[in-house]
Amino acid sequence: MQYSWLVPVLIVAVVMASKAFSTWVRVKHGYDPNDCRSGRNSRGSLESERKVELLSAENERLTGQVHRLEERIAVLERIATDPAERTAREIEALREPRTYRESYHG
Repeated sequence: MQYSWLVPVLIVAVVMASKAFSTWVRVKHGYDPNDCRSGRNSRGSLESERKVELLSAENERLTGQVHRLEERIAVLERIATDPAERTAREIEALREPRTYRESYHG
């Protein structure tokens, strides 16, 4: 009976170790260690989902904008690399009004 004090000490140590381990696991997986609620219904996850939706929408908008800018750059590169007389000829062709027949037959 000289080790009778060991049982309560071990119980306290096991409880503390399990709490430390569960906190470590929560932090490792990105959960708030102070939030005792589990699951995805917490306020933080709803805010996170909303933020993801907003960022996805912004990403789509920016992707479209980048695509349009790439098209414009391609046109500018073509203008910069084409011979001057060909570019001038195309500009003059755009200035002159064409009839329906001329525009399709040459």
